[in-house]
Amino acid sequence: MTRLTATARAIAAMTAAVAFALAASCSSTPSADSTTGGAHTIEQDTDMTIIDIDIDGTTFTAHLEDNATARAFLDLLPTTLTMDELNGNEKYHYLDSPLPSEPQRVGTIHAGDIMLYGSDCIVLFYQTFRTPYSYTRIGSIADPGRLSNALGAGTASVTFSPEQAA
Repeated sequence: MTRLTATARAIAAMTAAVAFALAASCSSTPSADSTTGGAHTIEQDTDMTIIDIDIDGTTFTAHLEDNATARAFLDLLPTTLTMDELNGNEKYHYLDSPLPSEPQRVGTIHAGDIMLYGSDCIVLFYQTFRTPYSYTRIGSIADPGRLSNALGAGTASVTFSPEQAA
């Protein structure tokens, strides 16, 4: 094999590996946006559906969007999802069945956003950054300040449940 052929094959193999890795993930590494900071709070609307999210004993409150995706997600609750790490800014889990979706380019993802990628990938973001990718909004955690620490590194067990009465 000539040196040129070996180099071309090595480049082709690396290109295929990168393409496979990108296709296998929920989203690709977006560029961080250091100008937006990490805190994102949601103005509370009394008509919003509220859910609880428990991560290893730390409970968060999330407000769901008023859309078909959020309503279909609510129908799945309570549920505990094993969420995998991706890109140092999100946890994701592929559902067994698709949810209704209307993906839109969101521009900026905020820490605490709960989104649907494609029609079956739930994504919980714990960093704020700009993205060119399209998602369907499901909801947002009201106060995501402790979210990154609660999720930790690697896989996380996340329980989503209807809000418990106080």
